[in-house]
Amino acid sequence: GGMLTSVDDLTESNFLAEPAELYTSKTSGFCIGIYRNVNGQLLWQDNNALDFLNWGEGQPLENQLDYRVELSAFSGCWSILSCPSQRGFICKKPKIHPLLFALYLFTDAKKDKEHGHMNMWVLLTLVLIILLGMGFILFFLFKIKTQSETEREMRKYSTVLEYNCALT
Repeated sequence: GGMLTSVDDLTESNFLAEPAELYTSKTSGFCIGIYRNVNGQLLWQDNNALDFLNWGEGQPLENQLDYRVELSAFSGCWSILSCPSQRGFICKKPKIHPLLFALYLFTDAKKDKEHGHMNMWVLLTLVLIILLGMGFILFFLFKIKTQSETEREMRKYSTVLEYNCALT
């Protein structure tokens, strides 16, 4: 699941505008994810602020900001779409923190809840098995170490006994 795109900087804007130029014969632009919230602020659909602006000349007109915004296929600049017209659109998936990627795989919103819960139980079971295996390995390594120390002590004691027996 994606949503209409946000544009965070000039590099991303250029990245989107370059392939958009290929469609200038078919469309004048593509819808992007700017909207006005109830407080009158312009936000991206992912609820991030508009930190980067790339409005075309004379844009935006204050009385038109309740309409959709398009990325121009010709210039890469943004403009207001005042009438509900058929347009292409550019979507992107939300950014995911790398540490949450594994969790995301098991809780993807597209999957039904039972399947997601099942995957989470499988993940937890695998983690538990791995931890138990590591625990057994550490236990046996510790046991081997203490056994070898005990054997050394026994040999030392045995040598002392043999020496004492030889003296008497």
